[in-house]
Amino acid sequence: MSQLDYTDKQILLALKADARKAFSKIADDLKISNSLVHQRIKKMKEDGVIKKADLILDEKKIGYSTKSYVGIRLKEARFADKVVKKLQEIVEVTECNFVSGKYAIFVLVYAKDNDHLRSVLYDQIHEIEGVGGTDSFICFSTNFDRSVPVTLGDN
Repeated sequence: MSQLDYTDKQILLALKADARKAFSKIADDLKISNSLVHQRIKKMKEDGVIKKADLILDEKKIGYSTKSYVGIRLKEARFADKVVKKLQEIVEVTECNFVSGKYAIFVLVYAKDNDHLRSVLYDQIHEIEGVGGTDSFICFSTNFDRSVPVTLGDN
């Protein structure tokens, strides 16, 4: 799908507001047919516009009180893909990105407490072949977290 039209964007806005909203309710709100909503959502999923509808947990309420962004330096660039594969096996690592600058990889780690974070860093991440070092940035609070914007205009 090269371009989203007005209807696609309206559907996306409705889903961003409430991903569990019934397709029939979206259709009613937009004054379009229920089958059109189903077709458009199916097409956007097939095209990769909609990746997934995800369950968002409150990490603190389930026992993860420490959130840390971790910059990872590699010993050599050739280790990048192997390191990412190993990071994916660590359940506390919830996001992983290749980045530019001082670090090759930036990850987001959730831990029960600082001792747990230390264990994730020293006993798991630092043990991965190719990791040259890490720097951790403790997150005190998340002020907002959102998906990319959906604009109705030409932008």
